[in-house]
Amino acid sequence: MKLALTQLGVEHGDVGGNRDRALAAVADAAGRGADLVALPELWNVGYFAFDAYSRAAESVTGPTLSELSVAAADHGVALLAGSIIEDLAASAEAGVDVPAREGLANTAVLFDADGERRAIYRKHHLFGYESAETRLLTPGEALPVVDMLGFSVGVTTCYDLRFPEQFRSLMDAGATLVLVPSAWPYPRVEHWETLPRARAVENLAYVATINGAGSAPDAELLGRSTVYDPWGTTLASTADEPALVTAEVDPDRVRRVREEFPALRDRRDY
Repeated sequence: MKLALTQLGVEHGDVGGNRDRALAAVADAAGRGADLVALPELWNVGYFAFDAYSRAAESVTGPTLSELSVAAADHGVALLAGSIIEDLAASAEAGVDVPAREGLANTAVLFDADGERRAIYRKHHLFGYESAETRLLTPGEALPVVDMLGFSVGVTTCYDLRFPEQFRSLMDAGATLVLVPSAWPYPRVEHWETLPRARAVENLAYVATINGAGSAPDAELLGRSTVYDPWGTTLASTADEPALVTAEVDPDRVRRVREEFPALRDRRDY
């Protein structure tokens, strides 16, 4: 299966322009033969555009994700639509199960190649360090795993990388590929390169980090979107400029690695 990570140049607060760039990136990835395409965290508004969150918020049935659903179907690709700011009240009104009846969430949605919504993941761990995320957003509760393209696919978001127990829960639910849309800034390069590799090694699973690129008033995204295999080996990566990262990933490799090195069988409860 060919996986494509779209490291978008995110213009903070430019919802319309960012949407155009995302749609062009999906088309580009499909043209290069991708089977599964992934966008970064809060690509439509920009993670650090806190004052624009309310203005950009919409339901998971709203125009942004509806347009991406159509793009997935038109191009015949599965699509992780990164994450957007979700208006929980609007989603509830549309009949979507939500963790709270009001407020906002950092929400990622996974579509299949027919444009059907297969999973909704709301970021569990909200970043409190010099960030307004904990004040503005409601954390998620569900941790879905979806069978797709031969993989069992889980999703986490950015700061979740620091919490290995969440990834272990995904592995216990059968996950063999975890997609991590992110908005990871400088200077924490070492953390960005170490944490997802560790999550891949611990769980003997593929982990793919999809970061943005570009500058905000108080931060610069460091890019470096990367695909790690179940040994923690880097299959594909890039620098900090907008780019498309592609890698061939094989569900049978997860099975073979887990059979060759069956560390997961040796776990004990504490």
